[in-house]
Amino acid sequence: MSVRLAGQADLGTRTDELLLGIDFGGTKMAVGVADGEGRLLAHRRIPTHAERGASQALERALGLAGTLVAEVGGPLVAAGVASPGVVRPDGIDLAPNVPGWERLRLADAVRDSLAVARVAVDNDLNAAALAELRLGALRDADPGLVVGIGTGVAAAVTVGGTVLAGHRGAAGEIGYAVAGGPWPGTMLELDFSGRALDRLADELGVPGGAAGMAAAAELPGAARDALSGRVDELARHLVTCCLLLDPQRVVLVGGVAGSTLIRGLLVDRLAEVLPHRPDVVLSRFADDAALLGAITLAREAVPASR
Repeated sequence: MSVRLAGQADLGTRTDELLLGIDFGGTKMAVGVADGEGRLLAHRRIPTHAERGASQALERALGLAGTLVAEVGGPLVAAGVASPGVVRPDGIDLAPNVPGWERLRLADAVRDSLAVARVAVDNDLNAAALAELRLGALRDADPGLVVGIGTGVAAAVTVGGTVLAGHRGAAGEIGYAVAGGPWPGTMLELDFSGRALDRLADELGVPGGAAGMAAAAELPGAARDALSGRVDELARHLVTCCLLLDPQRVVLVGGVAGSTLIRGLLVDRLAEVLPHRPDVVLSRFADDAALLGAITLAREAVPASR
């Protein structure tokens, strides 16, 4: 896979210098090495094994990063890291899916392990949104809304060519939105996300987790009814997001978003009630949006002139 980071020619890196991207996810982790212009030279994915805790996941990802940099060869000038949650210098908030993740100091860990001075860290969906801005579906759309439906669910807002962080860096954490009733009900992520659909599949005796649930729901019956109810809950929140932001385009990313059925149900629900309908598209980067965003973070961490 070869990707040129559009619009970045003035940032001063050389093609023989290397950029590193790491995308930490609740189910899998992706590590990629790119040249100074952002062309991806090598990348691999490994399982997170979230149940084993944060330390082993971080150690294995950094080990893979070191291996890939050595295999490609060349000076590593910057690294970008995409992580679940709200990243602080001394920890991470709102990242419950991997035990111990809140105690990690990701930038320090990458600097110490790989001896790279420039390390940029951001929320994984914000990184995916940055990739869409520079390379993908939001290059010609403003404002934009990126909705990630994978292990969890979240959103990212883009305005004027930048990703909106929010006052505390928590803009778009819609997984914590109030769902159901009576007040305060539950969290949206507990109703609709990859893990929520895994649990629903178990309850209904449907094999294959979220993917199996989507497949079973292709036909009328209990699985279709149950999945439609969960999609309705997500759609209500996305309608509110669209009414607040009035996006030109909505980009769906993540494994669950890859379901044609789920995408179709969401698009139908938005079209039914929104007075101004945005374009709704699936990211063309498949599972690589956050990784490409991490590489973009690394690219943009390099000074314009050195």
